[in-house]
Amino acid sequence: MTTAHTYTHTDRRSSVCISAAAGSLSSVTAGVLLMFTFLHLPDTCIQSDLHCFQGISGKSQVLFALVFTTRYLDLFTSFISIYNTVMKVVYLVLAYATVSLIYFRFRNSYDSESDSFRVEFLLVPVAGLSFLENYAFTPLEILWTFSIYLESVAILPQLFMITKTGEAESITTHYLFFLGLYRALYLANWVWRYHVEGFFDQIAVVSGVVQTIFYCDFFYLYFTRVLRGRGKMTLPMPV
Repeated sequence: MTTAHTYTHTDRRSSVCISAAAGSLSSVTAGVLLMFTFLHLPDTCIQSDLHCFQGISGKSQVLFALVFTTRYLDLFTSFISIYNTVMKVVYLVLAYATVSLIYFRFRNSYDSESDSFRVEFLLVPVAGLSFLENYAFTPLEILWTFSIYLESVAILPQLFMITKTGEAESITTHYLFFLGLYRALYLANWVWRYHVEGFFDQIAVVSGVVQTIFYCDFFYLYFTRVLRGRGKMTLPMPV
C-alpha cells in the first residue's frame, strides 16, 4: 500500500485550472464525437453487417464505462460542486450510451471479429495492483484506484483493433486524439497543482504518464497523416 500520502479520493478536490477544464472538455468532446457518429449512421446499419463504424472498439468502450462507474461512486456519498457532479454524470451517460449503441442498436454492424483484444489480461493485473498499491484499504478507495489504473490501459483494445485492421476512419482518429489530449492536459494540471498547492498524487500521475505514452505513436501518425488531409489513417498491417 502506498503510504507517502494519507489523503483519499475525497481529498482530491482541486481548484479547477485551465488545463483541467480543457482536459474535461476534450474528454467530453471525444464522447460527443462518437455519439455524433452513431446518430448519423444510416438505418441500414441497424440490420446489416456492413461494419458501418469501422475501427471503434466496443471493448475499450466497456472498459471506459467501468472506469467511470468505479471512479464516480462518490456521487452517492459526497458533494463537491455542481460542476463536478454534472461532469461525472455526463461521463457516465456518454459511456453507457456508447456501449448501448455498439452492443445493442448497431450490434449487427459491430466488427467484433477485429475487436479481439483479451481484456482479462488487463482487468486481472489492474485489480490485483489496486489492492496492493492504494492510499487507503477501503472499498471506495480501492475502486477509485482500480479506475485510475484501468483508465491508463483501457485504450489498448482500441489501438490493437486499429493495428489489426490497418486503418481507421477520420472520425475515429479525431476521437482518439481528443482522448489523448484529455490525458495530456490533466498531466499539465498535476504539474500546476504540485507547483501551486504542493499536491502530488503519485498513482494518478504515474498512470497518466503510462496512458500518454500509449498515445505517442498515434499522435505522430495523427499529425503526419490525418491532419494533412489524407482521410483514413492507414497503418502497416501486422505480420
